[in-house]
Parts: sequence; C-alpha cells; structure tokens
Amino acid sequence: MVHFPNAKINLGLNVIERRPDGYHNLETVFYPVKPCDILEVIRADRFSFRQTGLEMGIPADENLVVKAFRMMEKQFDLPPVKIHLHKVIPAGAGLGGGSSDAAFMLKMVNELYGTGCTGEQLRGMAGTLGSDCPFFIFNTPSLATGTGHVLESIGVDLKGYHLVVVKPALSVSTAMAYRAVTPRKPVESLPSILARGVETWKGRLVNDFEEPVCNIFPEIGEIRDTLYRLGAVYASMSGSGSAVYGLFTELPVALKEWFPDGTTVFL
Repeated sequence: MVHFPNAKINLGLNVIERRPDGYHNLETVFYPVKPCDILEVIRADRFSFRQTGLEMGIPADENLVVKAFRMMEKQFDLPPVKIHLHKVIPAGAGLGGGSSDAAFMLKMVNELYGTGCTGEQLRGMAGTLGSDCPFFIFNTPSLATGTGHVLESIGVDLKGYHLVVVKPALSVSTAMAYRAVTPRKPVESLPSILARGVETWKGRLVNDFEEPVCNIFPEIGEIRDTLYRLGAVYASMSGSGSAVYGLFTELPVALKEWFPDGTTVFL
C-alpha cells in the first residue's frame, strides 16, 4: 500500500494567548497543498522502518510514522509491518510534513488491517501525536482553533491561483518561534478576512510568527519580498517557518533563478 502524504500551508495565523498548560491558543486556516512525501506500508513477518530522501536526523523510534504505528499496534494488537518513508517535504519549514506522515500512517494501518476506526477516532489518536496531525485525517481546508486541534471545515478555495512554495537553506525551531512571538487578540477574525478574497489579503491576512522570525532570519523576509516583486498577489510565511508561499495569477518566467543556491522551490 502506497500513499502520498501532502503538505499544508497556513492562511493567516493568530497567536492569541498563552494557556495555563504552557501551550498557546491559535486561530489559523490549514490548507492542503503539494509537495508530497511517499509512504509505503506492507504486511511483514517482523517490523522494519526505512527512510530515504531528505535526511531527518532523528532515530527511527522518534519518527512520527513509527510512533503512529506503535500506537495502533498497541491498541489493536496488530502484526508487524514494513515501512518505507521517502521524504520530500522539508522539516523545520512550517509545512506539516511529519504530521502528515503520521496521520496518513494511522489511516493506512486502519485500512490495511481493518481496525474499523472512524475518521473522528483517528483524529483523536492523531491529536496525541501533534497539534497539526488531526487536520491531515480529513485533509480539507479547515479553520483551526485551540492549540490547532479544534477543526471546522471552511470554504476557502485557491483554484485559479498558482502556488509557489520557497524553502530557504535554514530551518526554524517551533519552540524558538514561540519564544519570539507576542500573543495578541486579533482585531478581525480570519474567516471574515478570508471571505474578502485573495486580492485583499496583503497587509490584512497576517501570520503572527512572521515578523519576529524574519527579524532573526532576514532571508525569510527577503524571499517574501521577492515573491511580491515577481507579481504574487499574496505571500506569507507558513506556520512558524521557514517556508514562504506566494499566490500568483500567472507564474513568472525562470522563477527559480531569483532565489539563492540551496533554496528549494516547489511549484
């Protein structure tokens, strides 16, 4: 069984307040996009895990894919599997690649072994693996509140726009990003801003992480500004960074040539 766990971008991200448990209440919209990883799961006599593609630099037991399987294995007394994960979505980018891999793993094991879990049950399990993970169970545009795990379907559609995702040769620690941001209550809710249309988002649809992270890593702000110079209708950092995306009505010629060596550009 082979599936293709996809990335996400954040359309706006408000860090509203710090919670008593140390986490933060957020308001953001998760939107599914390419690129995709490749995840293969097959029945096996003994468990094995292999990862190729981009190097993750973590032990296998710490990979969210393995953690997702171990959770299902323990709950349903499952036989072993052989897992091959090929990484295309970079880590430390704000694109949710690891969360997507974990969520797809839960769905694939549910299908492979017929455990009978509903989507909502899978969402509950995904939430114990990471705050972004539940989104990828249904994988449709969603307004996320709470710590990011309270999801509500939202009618946002970017069809008709070309999406460009640019990942600089650096990664941003989520913990560092939270230390740098100052929580605030937004003046206007995300749904009302999004309803105005993409052409109105510049200067209005804000990612609260963007300014403090760009102060630490100016390269990220330079990528955003370059996307605007090339004609993007809207451009923003995704999540806590470091990837930046731009929405275009027409793609510029030789777009990749505008970014320095080591930068990854997904079209």
